[in-house]
Amino acid sequence: MNTIKLDERLERIESLLLAQKKVLTIEEACDYTGMSRSYLYKLTSTGAIPHCKPSGKLIYFDIDLLNEWLLNNQQDSHFQIEDKNRSTTSKKR
Repeated sequence: MNTIKLDERLERIESLLLAQKKVLTIEEACDYTGMSRSYLYKLTSTGAIPHCKPSGKLIYFDIDLLNEWLLNNQQDSHFQIEDKNRSTTSKKR
């Protein structure tokens, strides 16, 4: 089996396993979000991202809150905007 294909398959398996966890470490959150460790540290230090520090040192992330934060400020597609406009127009009639 090709080594590249095997590596890709292992990465997919790891990401699927990671998605099953409820609490992520900073390293896992970096892998999950694709953000660098330094950027995540900056976000936690400014309070811009939800996180927990139960021991006062190690940082953990609730995956549900992390997903909510990642999907915050969602932008509608042109189709969704047009669909909302059609719904509003038909209700006014």
